[in-house]
Amino acid sequence: GNQKATHSENSQGKKSQHAEEAIFYMNCRAAYLTVLKSSLENIKSKEQLSLVLQQAGRNPSQKTINKYWTSQTTSLNFDDFCAILKKEKPATKNELLEAFGKIDTDKAGYISHDELCKILTTRGDKMTWEEVTSITKQADFNCSGKLDYNKFCELYLTTSEQCCKAARDRLEIDPRLRQQHFGNQTENFPEGITLPVSKPSPRVSRKTDHKLAKGDCTAPSRPSSAQSSKASTSTTVTVGASSSRNTKLIIEPDTMKEWQGAQSKGCFYLEENGEIISHKYRLHLPQRSAVCITIKPFNIPQAEGKSCHWLSVDTALFILKENETQENLQLVSFTELQNKELFGWRGELGSGLYWLLPFTTGCRLRKVKTQISGEAKLVWRDEDGELALTKEFRAALLDIFETIDLDGNGLLSLEEYNFFELRTSGEKCDQEAWAVCKENFEMKKNELTRQGFLDLNLMEANDRDGDPWDLWVTLLSLGYNKALEMTEACPFVIDICAERCKPRIKAISLEAGGSQLSRAVCRSVVNKGEAKVLDGSENIFIYTYRSGSRITSVIENKSENKVIIHVNNEQSKNCLNNRGLMVFAVEVAPKSMMVSQHVMALNEQEEWIYSCVHSLV
Repeated sequence: GNQKATHSENSQGKKSQHAEEAIFYMNCRAAYLTVLKSSLENIKSKEQLSLVLQQAGRNPSQKTINKYWTSQTTSLNFDDFCAILKKEKPATKNELLEAFGKIDTDKAGYISHDELCKILTTRGDKMTWEEVTSITKQADFNCSGKLDYNKFCELYLTTSEQCCKAARDRLEIDPRLRQQHFGNQTENFPEGITLPVSKPSPRVSRKTDHKLAKGDCTAPSRPSSAQSSKASTSTTVTVGASSSRNTKLIIEPDTMKEWQGAQSKGCFYLEENGEIISHKYRLHLPQRSAVCITIKPFNIPQAEGKSCHWLSVDTALFILKENETQENLQLVSFTELQNKELFGWRGELGSGLYWLLPFTTGCRLRKVKTQISGEAKLVWRDEDGELALTKEFRAALLDIFETIDLDGNGLLSLEEYNFFELRTSGEKCDQEAWAVCKENFEMKKNELTRQGFLDLNLMEANDRDGDPWDLWVTLLSLGYNKALEMTEACPFVIDICAERCKPRIKAISLEAGGSQLSRAVCRSVVNKGEAKVLDGSENIFIYTYRSGSRITSVIENKSENKVIIHVNNEQSKNCLNNRGLMVFAVEVAPKSMMVSQHVMALNEQEEWIYSCVHSLV
């Protein structure tokens, strides 16, 4: 018993240590990328070193800078910077108070401005009179010609933490930094440790000012030079033209015609920061049964004949078994079989609750700059001066209705409508507001009809006297551009058939996949893929797995230290990946795994070659 307890304590201690290291390196990365464009770029001067240290919450003296930047130093890399931060701990409040206490011999808690000025301009890193004056002028900690150094220390530490937080926030928000440099989705952070991860950006309330222009989200240029490598491994996969879409999923109508089914629609939405969110589902099976689960892009009936960008987007479903807690979901399988745009899985599932997590690689659902000749018109006034929806906007609204009508019954329930509201305004409609809708717009069985949905949007235009601003907020948040093309969303449909029972599927949330999906993707590649050890490094493994039309690689770091892996795709042909870069670097925390990249064919009608070299930097 004592041995078990000791083992458990040791295990928890190691997990805590790994989590602390992961947070430490995330803070290092955030500070570094505030000053430099890439984590593969070197610090080239004392001034840059001082700046990055300040961004990491340190306040280095010239003596400290000179300790690490000697007459022989020409540059310092990211690893050097991390090593410096490990040695140079940020000052604590006690240390600061102790330093001031040596000056304040009377222990009054104050230092006169004259005395402070004399010390700061004559000792150590001498400050100028102007610099000292800027301190003594601050009303927060100065009074009657004296400095309250206790308040000063509090403000100093708060400002230092705010500086670090601003650097972390910038790293999370800026899609360029997130894409180019390092991944942050590790496989096994300890339970109870929550790392700062990016959240879906809240949709802008219709009542607030909103900048409609889309940001420039093109990926930055790749690092100019390959890094010197301690260890590396290469993987090459050649895929014939259109072979990735061969029929592999065979569903015999005769064997399944007696099976019971359930269906739900949903949608992937592309966020401003490049993140993808989607509906998540819970599946209930009353008893053990053979099951077939499929997912594919939804071909909206109204959109036939139009350019449907989303139909080429890859889709997948990960099936997870629910145990005692939602946090502890077990991967059962995923939809690895493919028939054209349809992905599916067949097998036997026991009775109980399952989670279905939709997934797309982001190779084809991504920010793309397109030239739009002009903004579509949404409303017009008839000869009587009454507002009306244009034909083009009505068609777009009917397409939206088809997408958000999750159960496909031609009506919107309050639950379905609230997914739409959360996405477009960040708010939910309660029962009282729904009753008001019922009084003003056409409903059947307490559900909103297509005409009611059109009228609701017309009312919104009338509320703003024809100003289409609110309507554009809705359209942009649903993935439409100013030409009324859906370019930043991908509606899909999920079908479930069970042999021995009636399956039930319910949309539970609309959010990013998060750690559960990241773990599921990593685990599926590790379980099914080809494993290669990084030559010269026995603790780093590269797993490569081809599932239908995509190839995914996962890096596993079994060592006690974080590693930086350089990824080079320059020998690949006719490929595109989710990062939008041929060469990039990823950081993998100790005892963890993460997706290196997802790769697909640029043109499926031609042969494509995935040729990738992973190297330890």
